[in-house]
Amino acid sequence: MVAKEAAGRARPGRAPAPAGRRARPRQAEVARLAGVSQATVSLVLSGRDIATGRPISAETRAKVLDAAHSLGYVPDPAASRLAAARNNLLGVFSFTATFPTDVRHSYYPFLVGVEQEAAAQGYDLVLFTGSSTGGAGAGGAGALNRVRLADGCLFLGRHAPADELRRLVADDFPVVHVGRRDEPEGLAWVGADYVSASREVVTALAGLGHRRAVLIREDDDAPASTDRERGFLDGLVGSGLPAGAGAVFRSGDPGGDLTADRVRAWVADGVTAFVAEETDTGAAWRALRAAVDEAGLDCPGQVSLALLGSPPADLADEPAPMGFDIPRPALGAEAVRLLAARIAGGPAEGTLVACAFRPGATAGPPPAP
Repeated sequence: MVAKEAAGRARPGRAPAPAGRRARPRQAEVARLAGVSQATVSLVLSGRDIATGRPISAETRAKVLDAAHSLGYVPDPAASRLAAARNNLLGVFSFTATFPTDVRHSYYPFLVGVEQEAAAQGYDLVLFTGSSTGGAGAGGAGALNRVRLADGCLFLGRHAPADELRRLVADDFPVVHVGRRDEPEGLAWVGADYVSASREVVTALAGLGHRRAVLIREDDDAPASTDRERGFLDGLVGSGLPAGAGAVFRSGDPGGDLTADRVRAWVADGVTAFVAEETDTGAAWRALRAAVDEAGLDCPGQVSLALLGSPPADLADEPAPMGFDIPRPALGAEAVRLLAARIAGGPAEGTLVACAFRPGATAGPPPAP
């Protein structure tokens, strides 16, 4: 009997709980009683309507406060801390099937830069892969929603689901994509300057005396591929070389479409330099090397080869081809700095990082006519 009486007595300064109530009153109940939205209740009880310059009318404020008092509502201190404070967690989401942990994987250097800069900024990392939903490419909307557990999130990969990213941006959740992005508008990104780097490679080939070059690329509209082609064509035009439709060979299956006979035909038509783009698969570079070898052409004696990026990990022990090196650790670090700025309320910006030209061992002067 004593326990029941004690339980029924109201705490000082708080209205008695309604009869039969056992759980803490919620904001949704306050909203129903006051006849307003739960968002309005949250703004009034937290004072954020004043802080954000969206004051609630005196009449509405009074309704909310009266309803909260009559229900005995008090804020949940744990929830208040979560709403007001950060977790000091940065998310990293990979759009690959499995998260890259092999030191030879092209994404691994990005992660090195991310980890080092996150530590310097005082953040811990949370890794998201979408594995529980079959990967982001297979309906990973739930996985993308889970990144909200962190204060902000970095995204790695060529093919990010635009609709889900657009939703995160619309909600003003801090997001940075590692890789140049045109859409959605308002998405912050960090990317390598593939246009300038690809142009520099073509200019170097022209400086060696090459007068015709062909770009081998996959059938992919990812911004990284588009940027490389743009830089390649800019380099041709700037060097006075032919930049017509035949300057770019685009294939969904380079290994099957790029044959020794096709390479021989190009060489017979005056092509002396071949350039391939770097992708996650390395398909364009592998197909080009195989076709040149099968055609019996000496490199760099008869033809010169260049790679717009770095060779696949399993070919890294071979002589480095002409091309450029992508500053992946620097890109990862810059992405963290931009994300930290976004979390602090900074604007959504895009940043390009320069690539370093690599002379390589696969390019030389063309053979004498």
